[in-house]
Formats: sequence, C-alpha cells, structure tokens
Amino acid sequence: MYFAALLARTDDGWEASDTELDNVETLADLADLAREASFEDDTVLALIEQEGAWFGVVRVDGEDDPRVFVSNAVVAGRSSYGAMLVDELIGRDDTDADELDDLDLDGTEDGEPDPVEDEAEGADAAEPRPDGPLGDHELLSDLGVGGKELLALEGDALSEIADALGCTDVLEAVR
Repeated sequence: MYFAALLARTDDGWEASDTELDNVETLADLADLAREASFEDDTVLALIEQEGAWFGVVRVDGEDDPRVFVSNAVVAGRSSYGAMLVDELIGRDDTDADELDDLDLDGTEDGEPDPVEDEAEGADAAEPRPDGPLGDHELLSDLGVGGKELLALEGDALSEIADALGCTDVLEAVR
C-alpha cells in the first residue's frame, strides 16, 4: 500500500494534501501535479512511501527540473511508482519497447527481428537496478535535512522529514 502526499511551501509554512497517483505514469506527470499545488512557484515536495519498504522524495521548484531521491532503488523498482522514479534516475526509457510492441511483423525477411539485437535489448531490459539509495540526496539540505541524514533515514522516514521541516502536524493530518 502506498502513501503519497504533497507538501507545498507557503509564506505561512507548509500545506499538505494527500494525493492519488492513479493518473501519474511519468515523473513529468508527478511534477505537473506538484506544480498545480504550488503557491507562486514555490517549493513543492511529493512524498511517496510503500509500507516502510522504501520512500521517495520529488522536489519541484517552479519550472525547474524535478529533483528525485529514492531510499532503496532495488526495492522501489519492484513497485510501479518506485520503478517510475528509479527508471527516470537511471535513464531507462521504455519507449523503444513500446515501439517494438506496436510493430506488425509479417514474417517476411524485411519484417523479421534480428535475434542478435533482441538478445542485446533483452540484456538492457534485465539490467539490475543500483542497490541502495539513488538520486539527489542533497535535495532537502537547504530545508534542514542534510544528505547524510536523508541517507540514514529508516522506518517512518516521511514523518522524520516532516519533523525536520517543522510540519509534522500538517503531514499527519493527511495520513
């Protein structure tokens, strides 16, 4: 089971909202969702966790590219939302596989796939994800959670992040 919330920084502190990720298929979708929650292009944090197995933080500052951290790439890669973040971080792009699925191979010489290429593509697809944390572990440093602290978080990491940001009550209200 997932928990996902958006924390939007305002002049008065942080505002939290729980969020559904049903329509989120890419990091760009998640960044757009975060920008919608933004107040005057200020910082928005998308926090995602799966039953204490892994957590992810996506930071969106205005129109800048999102910054991403995932606590455990291998474990996160086994879940749909975690895999979305990990694949973005390691640069894996599934569009080539989608294009191959759309091809109508008719069995002629020109349409037959090359077995050598297929083996190479299969090796790329099976490439293991990096073990342990992945991404920008300094993405919260200016907000009071240094890289070493972020890397050391375990258990209820999102509550510890909220505590460091001074918005525990706000986050807990949407849990």
